[in-house]
Amino acid sequence: MRTLTRYHLPMHANTLLFLATALCASAASAQQYRWVDEKGHVHYTDTPPPVTAKDVQKKNLQGNELGAQQNFQLSTAMQKSPVTLYTHTECKDPCQSARDVLNTRGIPFKEISVVTQQQLDELRRVSGNISVPVMVVGGYVETSSSIGAYNQALDIAGYPAPGIVPPRHQLPPAPTAEKPAAAQQEPAK
Repeated sequence: MRTLTRYHLPMHANTLLFLATALCASAASAQQYRWVDEKGHVHYTDTPPPVTAKDVQKKNLQGNELGAQQNFQLSTAMQKSPVTLYTHTECKDPCQSARDVLNTRGIPFKEISVVTQQQLDELRRVSGNISVPVMVVGGYVETSSSIGAYNQALDIAGYPAPGIVPPRHQLPPAPTAEKPAAAQQEPAK
């Protein structure tokens, strides 16, 4: 059996390392995108726009109001446990509740509106069924429509608690012209 030893940096090196990491995290979270959808509506998001977006502009914002520690916690959790939310255009309240949990906590996430057979197959592979919403936090898959379960999964992954990070306003993906796949909305509990 092999024993791992931990190397401790001198105190001033630890401080410099923390500051450098916090600055990188701050710079990473200061990205914003401006884009126009198919209907001509302008959107500002901190996640990349959909592939159908037009006039995409990537902006690097300065003066981020988050403290270095909150940025570090958020960016660390995002790297270790990115969040993906599977929804469907017919899923209203349960999918909006899942989206609200993420937005209220200020957590960037990728949302996949299951509309193609390929996305339906991906949902089945990830969750074992075709019911939505499904929230994937790193390697953890939450299939219940429970706000408590969503928050617990985010807490375990190390995301900042509610109220620490400013809320976000990520909207559902714009409907596509493709024929919708037959994802099922999970019954309200």
